[in-house]
Amino acid sequence: MSVPLPALSTEDFFARAAKAFTLDVPQGLDDPGVTPGRGDHEADPVMAAIAKVRPIRPAAVLVPIVERAEPSVLLTQRTAHLKDHAGQISFPGGKIEPSDASPAEAAMREAYEEVGLEPRFITPVGYLDLYMTTFGFRIVPVLARIAPGFSLTLNPDEVDDAFEVPLSFLMTQANYQLHSRPWQGLTRTYYAVPFGERYIWGATAGMLRNLWERIYKNEGH
Repeated sequence: MSVPLPALSTEDFFARAAKAFTLDVPQGLDDPGVTPGRGDHEADPVMAAIAKVRPIRPAAVLVPIVERAEPSVLLTQRTAHLKDHAGQISFPGGKIEPSDASPAEAAMREAYEEVGLEPRFITPVGYLDLYMTTFGFRIVPVLARIAPGFSLTLNPDEVDDAFEVPLSFLMTQANYQLHSRPWQGLTRTYYAVPFGERYIWGATAGMLRNLWERIYKNEGH
């Protein structure tokens, strides 16, 4: 039975994270011969067949855990006019460029470009499991510790809003639901985490669920 987590301390969470994750780049980031174990296909196996025929698009996102009295996760809401994932709630991130030394550097660069989060406030902790999306993205989620005192400047071309969600809420299994909707003549199934008026779903919810699995699943939360 899933029970809510007690109040999380930042130190306890990052002590667990340091044991669970490393900064070794996940296998399969750009290898078509490797199918990532995590992705949209976890909730909907049909999506795996679709994703395999897409061009591989390596990407990285920052999973920013903010040091608060109760730690929180910083998320963004994308602008409505974007070609990909318009209006969706997501992590800061995007395409890994040839000039990026690592997925962590790519995620930090994108976070600065999208919301003005300065690298001096960011300490990468490790990479979550590689996540494959229906559109061919292979995403490296970069778990990072965010020091307080930062200020954000949103890029209006990419981001409409930025907000924080308590980590304990996102690390409680009962808050994850399976939803479905029509998609290109199919019915697509995906994870969702409603939070008040916010609707966290798809890849973002899937990566958060992966974080819960790696750190808290065996404790019954």
